[in-house]
Amino acid sequence: MNTASENKVIAKEVIINAPLNLVWHAWTISDRVAEWFAPETVVEPREGGPFELFFVPGNKAGMNTKGCIITKIVPEKELHFTWKGPDQFADFMNQESNLTVVKVKFAGIDEQTGKVSLEHTGFKEGDSWSEAFQWHEMAWSQVLSSLKSALEKGEGNLCCQPVN
Repeated sequence: MNTASENKVIAKEVIINAPLNLVWHAWTISDRVAEWFAPETVVEPREGGPFELFFVPGNKAGMNTKGCIITKIVPEKELHFTWKGPDQFADFMNQESNLTVVKVKFAGIDEQTGKVSLEHTGFKEGDSWSEAFQWHEMAWSQVLSSLKSALEKGEGNLCCQPVN
């Protein structure tokens, strides 16, 4: 039996010079998510709605979060969704019983500044899970940096793109 480790939590935070509603829309409107996270997205902002990212355009078989769903949504406050790891971790973390959970919290600092706090939980014990944890810790830093850049400068960097 795999049990989640209490101390395996990725926690990241970013302050963005953009109004809270724009930060919220960046996570909850498919076209906006595609500007900074993954080139193809299916996001329906409702509990039970998909939160699917396709990191390689046209590839529905690999490098995606197909089947992940929104588990909680409180407009402009919280967005929780299930998560699948990239292909190299698919064997152990992408089965329905082993999906991890991402919780994103939103707060307005003032009218022109928003804060995003991200918590990724559900990582289990073992060498493979430790490697997945380390990979996601790096990846979430890049993802939040891309979000900030997209909203502040209009220059998002899509995550997990294949190297040419």
